[in-house]
Amino acid sequence: MLDIKLVRNDPDLVKENIKKKFQDDKLVLVDEVIDLDKRFRESKTRGDYLRNQRNVISKQIGGMLAKGDKAGAEAAKKQVADMAQELAQLEVKEDELAAEIRKRMLVIPNIIDPSVPIGKDDSENVELERFGEPKVPDFEIPYHVDIMEKLHGIDLDSARRTSGNGFYYLLGDIARLHSAVLSYARDFMIGRGFTYVVPPFMIRSNVVTGVMSFAEMENMMYKIEGEDLYLIGTSEHSMSGRFMDNVTPESKLPLTLTSYSPCFRKEVGAHGIEERGVYRIHQFEKQEMIVICKPEDSAEWFVKLYTNTVDFFRSLDIPVRTLECCSGDLADLKVKSLDVEAWSPRQKKYFEVGSCSNLGDAQARRLGIKIKGEKGSYLAHTLNNTVVAPPRMLIAFLENNLNADGSVNIPEPLRMYMGGKSKIEVPVD
Repeated sequence: MLDIKLVRNDPDLVKENIKKKFQDDKLVLVDEVIDLDKRFRESKTRGDYLRNQRNVISKQIGGMLAKGDKAGAEAAKKQVADMAQELAQLEVKEDELAAEIRKRMLVIPNIIDPSVPIGKDDSENVELERFGEPKVPDFEIPYHVDIMEKLHGIDLDSARRTSGNGFYYLLGDIARLHSAVLSYARDFMIGRGFTYVVPPFMIRSNVVTGVMSFAEMENMMYKIEGEDLYLIGTSEHSMSGRFMDNVTPESKLPLTLTSYSPCFRKEVGAHGIEERGVYRIHQFEKQEMIVICKPEDSAEWFVKLYTNTVDFFRSLDIPVRTLECCSGDLADLKVKSLDVEAWSPRQKKYFEVGSCSNLGDAQARRLGIKIKGEKGSYLAHTLNNTVVAPPRMLIAFLENNLNADGSVNIPEPLRMYMGGKSKIEVPVD
């Protein structure tokens, strides 16, 4: 959410930013906010005047009564009563105007960083750098579900019966591999100085509207029927909510946290064959990074965060690339975003396995996350990034470590979490 002063003082900048994000239908919101804000401030000014006059007249009533001026005192009392009635009406009006302003401000997109490429959608995202040599073996790589089934590692049919499409059972060494990747990711981030956290997996609606846009909420979140609770779509939601209405001393910054959670998403829409199986699912687990820092440090932390993901995947010898998200592909709260994509030997292309976001002070303004400095308090900057999100990551892992006989190599960093195994062998039926 933007600062209302920015909308008030530089509406052309806000409108130009909306155009860069190809959301011209939101241009009218800027003028509506300016009009509502003007009426709100006029109402506040009138209210302040009435309160001052009420106090002055109230003090005069005692003097009038002391002098025996009952008629004057009664007239003054009526003035005070009339003022109180008007003030009550003004307070209702101010609450209504404030709600209408906030409703629109929550929809107006954040100001994007000048470095963000301008484009309508993800087809215009810009590749920045590649890490590792993408390879295609001289044997055919099966669909990832077929690889898992050959290893007796997945049961989608039973999951459809118990839960519906978009769910899965992981079994045996594939389930163990899934847990190994998460355990390694946890220790990898702890090794980089991050504090490990397991957060709540459900959050209230005021946290939901603080961490994401209404469009994202509608397309992603599952609501708990009859309660003011939502299942989280990522641990960033509850992790950012932890600092709601908090003031953190500058001396304690930056806050660098890595969190584990299950994640629940509606994943609305149909997808191609490569996005079935365990690519787009309603339930998965993820290791996340969250940073709360001073505004001047957020650009540097943005680079550090996505570099952690690149280094994590490269430590497992999985080729990756970084992709800068263009203006039209940015969620409304984001200042800047970058995707990390892993190489798929089967598809002979890269696919998304992580997303790094700098939200500037937009999320902090919604949630009231502040920093206490020498000159007073100010809004923090918040950032988040995926370390790893299996089982999607398992697709890249299995394809890049598959042998011609169907077995899968286990890289050195994961072996201690796999009981020392260096390979997952195909079971003998």
